Amino acid sequence: MDGPWELVADGSERGVLCLHGFTGTPYEVRPLGEALAARGITAVGPRLPGHESVEALARTGWIDWLNAVEAELALLRRRCRRVAVAGLSLGGLLALSLARRHADLRALCSLSTPLWLPPALAVGIRALAYVTRARLTSIPKAGADIRDAAVKKVFPTLGAMPLASLRSLLDLMTRVRAELPHVRVPTLVMHGDGDHVAPPACAGEIYRRIATAPADKRLVRLPRSFHVITVDVEHETVAREVGDFIDQRL
Repeated sequence: MDGPWELVADGSERGVLCLHGFTGTPYEVRPLGEALAARGITAVGPRLPGHESVEALARTGWIDWLNAVEAELALLRRRCRRVAVAGLSLGGLLALSLARRHADLRALCSLSTPLWLPPALAVGIRALAYVTRARLTSIPKAGADIRDAAVKKVFPTLGAMPLASLRSLLDLMTRVRAELPHVRVPTLVMHGDGDHVAPPACAGEIYRRIATAPADKRLVRLPRSFHVITVDVEHETVAREVGDFIDQRL
């Protein structure tokens, strides 16, 4: 249920790379893939390095994740002539970074993307990672930030967050914020107003600071959703918006 997936549209020259979030799995972006496949677009959802277990994740960082999605994008290009990228949370950061490097991407969907964490939390993570060293390698995670209780109950996610990987995630946020003015790819930005993980204000900053022409960027706020908008209470709206935006540009 939570492994990598491929939904291949026979004969399609259009393809989309769908990227999941930190401590998540490809399961959380599968609804996007299914919506795209229904439109005749090939979609692939790889598992990011280290996301098999807490222990494996602790041995990875943003360079590993970015190198992996670069490789996945290259593989998708062998199959499809026109490609786009959609990413949730960490996946959104990676998608923005890909767009900085690949100006020929036809579209980018940035979903619940964190450019920063609340300052006290970010400082706490760095301090905890430094002070505790080997005595504390991870912190427990109280499930996923999903409003729909039934979905949250069965949602697959790692039970803890490695401090070393969390610190690397913060470094990636800083890096991507600096890259935003160099992103010119058509971009859809979506964010839940009830997000407890990525501050909703991040969406506005992404929308304002990317260099994409006004006619080619769109900001959609979801008034009832928490962080994992791809499976939460407004998931149908997310799938439709992502499908429409990408379909029109591929």
